[in-house]
Amino acid sequence: MTMKAVVWNGAEVTVDYARPLPNLRDDYLLIRTVAVALNPTDSKAVSQKRAHKNGLLGCDFAGVVEEIGPHVTKPWKRGDRVFGVTFGGNPSNPEDGAFAEVIVAKGDTCMRIPDNISFEEAASIGVSAITDGQGLFEEMKLNLPTDPIQEKEYLLVYGGSSSTGTLAIQYGKLAGYSVITTCSPKNSDLVISRGAEAVFDYSDPKCGQQIYDYTRGKLKLVFDTIGSELGIEICNTALSKELGCRYGTILLNDFPRKDAIRTDSILMTFLGEPIDLFGKHFPANAAHFEFAKMFTDLTESLLEKGKLRAHPVIVRQGGLRGILDGLKLIRDGKISGAKLVYRVAETDQSI
Repeated sequence: MTMKAVVWNGAEVTVDYARPLPNLRDDYLLIRTVAVALNPTDSKAVSQKRAHKNGLLGCDFAGVVEEIGPHVTKPWKRGDRVFGVTFGGNPSNPEDGAFAEVIVAKGDTCMRIPDNISFEEAASIGVSAITDGQGLFEEMKLNLPTDPIQEKEYLLVYGGSSSTGTLAIQYGKLAGYSVITTCSPKNSDLVISRGAEAVFDYSDPKCGQQIYDYTRGKLKLVFDTIGSELGIEICNTALSKELGCRYGTILLNDFPRKDAIRTDSILMTFLGEPIDLFGKHFPANAAHFEFAKMFTDLTESLLEKGKLRAHPVIVRQGGLRGILDGLKLIRDGKISGAKLVYRVAETDQSI
């Protein structure tokens, strides 16, 4: 049997109409995808040419469980609605990736789709949820939503209108923090709707000082979802002059404040498998996998209780073939305050 899939052929992104189905690994699920979503990392895997030649692309998916590997411990059954994350563009394994009709994903870190969430909404959540879990709670050591703090403590989410940002605002507020954020003025209503206490325009030259003044020099926690030079400058200015500050980032960028505790999050370490990324080797990390199992269960529960809202989605036409245009939109910075989602069944036939 074959399937349709989006692959990097070493020169360009294309749709393969006769891709072999992936092999089910012992601790993975075989999943028939319904919807997939685009992330900046999907575009970067191509532009940086770090994807496996003839390997699958894509990380975010939602679909239906087809088969369960024998070493999966989470109680799945065939037909369950599921969403989560795969290592799209994995330079070590061409079978990893979400942009295909049938995929494999690590069974114990996949999440059930609650009845109140559509496939399209669920497809937008996985990467952002696990990124936030690693960044805010595993690396920065913030209190979990199950153990919210009681005292006033500011948390700056830099880049609040990104998909990672809107979820980070919600996780942070559920954990008891007073969340402030940055975004463009057109997305202010979005971040406020997700729980931001105050919003600052990152394009304002005085943004960092405005945040410092608003928090009266007491901001000690920053989670940077962007990692740009401008963002680093703003975060550095906004931080308290006191000791004990923490700067969390999703990229391996430098931070000028050397007394601040800087933490880095490398998303795919959640798999508990060795990975090669950004020209570096990351050994298998069992602790990251155990944390991911806990945090995905927590996220499942929060979604089911209606305590988390998905990032706004824009459902585009064309199925898997539409992703080719979507990657260009992401690369060119044309998408803001929403996530592009594609229904896999709308993919055209071989041409």
